[in-house]
Amino acid sequence: MPRGHAEEITADDETEPVVVKPGVWISNTKTRRTKLTQEQRNALQKPGVDWP
Repeated sequence: MPRGHAEEITADDETEPVVVKPGVWISNTKTRRTKLTQEQRNALQKPGVDWP
């Protein structure tokens, strides 16, 4: 997913849509993966994220 990718979603408790940027989150997570705890890495593997 490109870093600039954005999605517009409507949260259950919000009346207006919100723009989220999963590309930024993925990029930041990959860049900072060495700072993640083993528990955090394990949590990312559950939905299929495989970053050693």
